[in-house]
Amino acid sequence: MINCLVVDDEPIAREGIKEYISQIDYLNLVADYKSATEAIGTLQKNKIDLIFLDIQMPGLTGIEFVKALAEPPLIIFTTAYPQYAIEGYELDVIDYLLKPISFARFLKSAEKAQSYLKSKTNNPNITNEFFFIKCNGKIEKILISDVIYIEAMANYVIVHTHQKKYITYITFSSINKHLPEQHFMRIHKSYMVAVAAIKTIDGDEIITSFARLPLGKSFREQVMKKIGHKLIKR
Repeated sequence: MINCLVVDDEPIAREGIKEYISQIDYLNLVADYKSATEAIGTLQKNKIDLIFLDIQMPGLTGIEFVKALAEPPLIIFTTAYPQYAIEGYELDVIDYLLKPISFARFLKSAEKAQSYLKSKTNNPNITNEFFFIKCNGKIEKILISDVIYIEAMANYVIVHTHQKKYITYITFSSINKHLPEQHFMRIHKSYMVAVAAIKTIDGDEIITSFARLPLGKSFREQVMKKIGHKLIKR
């Protein structure tokens, strides 16, 4: 069950999101508020997994609210203003819903959040494993359980995690040494992916909740071998 908050100063929008939540069995609405400041106490006293958060609100805006949280839960922004999308994604929110929100689009966003939370619980043996990389002049700690896929670009790699992406000047092979073989696999000369993040294999693509990745012809056989023990056959 995913514990949710709804924070929106518009009563109609707030009621609409609450109604959508009630139709999805894995979402549990803990509370709803008309301002971000009202939600702070609930965040401190309860385990909240996900917030459906409006951006333009009087007083503390949604963006200011997220920036103020030391360890924010998953955030899905809801707003009528598309110009805030870029700034929202820079905060590594999991999704951005533009009002008026259809149920189909809301469901897709909820499934994205569910996939992220499942990927963290499906790999209990690697939850506490991590590595460090240099990024933007800082040394960043990366939890292995948080890695979705890794992309090679010229003489650097991009580590895509559930929260953000990290660009670092290292080789593909050097980072591969720090990833547990049973939980990651090479799918292309320029891509590695977490097995738990895979939702669909469709032709020459690996589909996750966050990206569509190319499946190289020379890697298809080893990919199918990797997932073979989990593939139910006739």
